[in-house]
Amino acid sequence: MGLVDDRKIDLDKVHALIEQEPDLELVFSTTDAEAAYEEIQKSEIDLLIADIEMPGISGYELADFIQTHGLLISVIFITAKSGFAVHAFELNVHDYIMKPYTKERLQKSLERYRSKQHAGSLTGRLVIKRKGQIDMVQKQDIIFIERTGRTTTIYTTRASYETYMTMNECEGSLREHHFIRSHRSFIINLQYVKNFALLTKKSYSVTFEGTKHTAMITKEKMDFLQKYYF
Repeated sequence: MGLVDDRKIDLDKVHALIEQEPDLELVFSTTDAEAAYEEIQKSEIDLLIADIEMPGISGYELADFIQTHGLLISVIFITAKSGFAVHAFELNVHDYIMKPYTKERLQKSLERYRSKQHAGSLTGRLVIKRKGQIDMVQKQDIIFIERTGRTTTIYTTRASYETYMTMNECEGSLREHHFIRSHRSFIINLQYVKNFALLTKKSYSVTFEGTKHTAMITKEKMDFLQKYYF
């Protein structure tokens, strides 16, 4: 996980509380939002605790970057300002904590984060909840996931499954780095990708081994893949 707050006294408080959580590994802790931005791109973190109003890059902009690029990083805002709550909701951040806060308030947020991490996953399998039944699917067999209207379809090497699970729920259960949120409506497994083909100025179509169905990836996300994966 990573911490960023331009006020050192506030950063030190969060740092001290996190050190009391033995299951959380702190990768970086900084008062420099620009440094946090660099760390987010290169570090393998799954949780960011950030202030919102900071010089240079705001916590809101960091969260927006995480969402735009489909990074599997949950965000907890800790801020003295209440005016950003609506934006936090729009970015689907994990939590929004107002300063001053108690140790118990942060611990409660971390407990909910842990529960979210484990929800829907079980030892290499994705638990797919459907009306009247629950399917256990090997994550390694998932080719891609598509959101259409109010339902989500999970395409695997053996079958497809329609569920009311949200994309965020699916994404939270697929923490492996070869699963990429390629588009607001798609999560793809890079291990099955056969081809990326230019579709429009802002998107590419994606074809796979094992299925005739196709997905989409945004140009911005494609640029990100070429920079950090290919």
